[in-house]
Amino acid sequence: MPERAEQFEAPLGQWIEKPVREINGALYQRFVVRTHLIRPGERLDKTLHPYLAERLERHDILVLGEKIVAIAEGRAVLLSAVHARPLARFLSRRVRPLGYGLGLRRPETMEMAMREVGSLRILLAAMAGAMDRVVGRSGDFYRVAGRRVAAIDGPGPTTIPPYNQYIVLAPEHPEAVIHSLARRYGCHVAVVDVNDVGSEVLAASEGADRSLIRELLRDNPMGQGAQGTPVAVLRPMAKRHPKSPWPTWVAPAASGWVLPLGGSGDTGLTLITDATRGGTER
Repeated sequence: MPERAEQFEAPLGQWIEKPVREINGALYQRFVVRTHLIRPGERLDKTLHPYLAERLERHDILVLGEKIVAIAEGRAVLLSAVHARPLARFLSRRVRPLGYGLGLRRPETMEMAMREVGSLRILLAAMAGAMDRVVGRSGDFYRVAGRRVAAIDGPGPTTIPPYNQYIVLAPEHPEAVIHSLARRYGCHVAVVDVNDVGSEVLAASEGADRSLIRELLRDNPMGQGAQGTPVAVLRPMAKRHPKSPWPTWVAPAASGWVLPLGGSGDTGLTLITDATRGGTER
């Protein structure tokens, strides 16, 4: 909890470093960036520029939370404006809790899921979810319903006002934002849906390693909302070459043979004489 409080109090634009992660033998720095509260209609390539200008590097991966992309697109729906149908109310009562927020357990959120992909698909997903309980696994509801449903964010206890009164749908055109930012900064860009349960890449620039991005965000370094850090930067660290604790050569105190002890240089014995030392004893 202290970490979350520290992030919330961080000034706008601060890059907060998270623990370094190692993936397949490579090390990655991870930064989360505190931004202003994104509003509908914002051009993210412009409004995020003050936080990123002259700080991004070519090999970085710039990550945006799907929620700010959707909000900028105007995909936030006022909770009080959604009137849930009886089917939405019936299905919402049968959704298992996920451990954070209400999600589709809220009738209004279930209603928006039905509007996004259709009532028939949600019914099929609910049937698949019911079978989960029989066979002892989970996740089939969202596998059938699809990412547009899984990415829906209902208001929760950590949601920053005024969005604690809104349902935020999945972004409609994340590729447009990705293309604009990738062209501006010359690095990979991804839009992700990450929470305390898992991470998923909704869209990414061409050539970006989606599995790497998922692994680097699996512990949810961007937080659940209250931190105000919807932007992250994943940066590969330069490989460190271990240095030998031994000197390359042992300085001779007198004439004789000297053995090199690792490092660069010739291998073999070196004969040190008075002549090679530049003088003779007197």
